Amino acid sequence: MAKPVKPKSLKATVTYLEMKKPPRTAPPLPVNLHATLMRATDIPLHFYRYLQWQVGREWHWVSRLRMKDKELADIIHAKTTRIYVLSVDGAPAGFFELSSAQEANVELVYFGLMDHVRKRGLGEWMLGQAIATAWSLTPASLTVQTNTLDHPAALPLYQRMGFTPVSQNQAIIRPLSDDEFLSMAKAGFPENA
Repeated sequence: MAKPVKPKSLKATVTYLEMKKPPRTAPPLPVNLHATLMRATDIPLHFYRYLQWQVGREWHWVSRLRMKDKELADIIHAKTTRIYVLSVDGAPAGFFELSSAQEANVELVYFGLMDHVRKRGLGEWMLGQAIATAWSLTPASLTVQTNTLDHPAALPLYQRMGFTPVSQNQAIIRPLSDDEFLSMAKAGFPENA
């Protein structure tokens, strides 16, 4: 039996961005869309992992997928974490996650859309909602990071919405191995991958 091939590690440039004051306006919801954005106050782990997988698999969002249940639950169920789920026509379509764990700062930890709703104008609207929600917590600053493995529109969108790059560094991302993927599939996640 052949030994499983480990995926090659990927190099990425991480850009850290900051916003020091809220924008004056927020983008409107695109017309002719039935979209809702709701806070998930006690999100089940399996649903959170589903969102991470559906939104982030193409962009190598792997760190949360590798976490043990307790470690993940401690983060996403913390009082300083807020997760909002986007639905379009009644089905999950994306999410964003905010953390106020750092004093005087709110971090937009995750933000993204599922493939089936991209290119419909929802990204700018949902980012506007994430920014408004973050500023409602009255922080001194709002931060976000992105990297060169993320969607190519991410960095320009953050900048267009008022974030300013403050630093960069290099990172190594280790994609999921076949063994890790099979282990998750056997545990019932991700479904229909």
